[in-house]
Amino acid sequence: MDANDLTGSESAILNGGPADGLCMRVTGRPSVLQVTYPCQLEAPPGGVQVEALYVYRRDPGVRSEPLRYGFDGASP
Repeated sequence: MDANDLTGSESAILNGGPADGLCMRVTGRPSVLQVTYPCQLEAPPGGVQVEALYVYRRDPGVRSEPLRYGFDGASP
């Protein structure tokens, strides 16, 4: 029995963009991943937080580990 059979997770890697080369484990082969980075605020009112959002889409042609997610620069 493979470890993935027990956990349901698979290794994945991000290609391109600000998180290029980042490796992780994902469950259920999500089609989209979001990466966020906190933005520094000069005078945040009442606990407001701002994060930069980057979108990575799974390459459907990759069927085995590591799954690959490519940076989608056109997504908000």
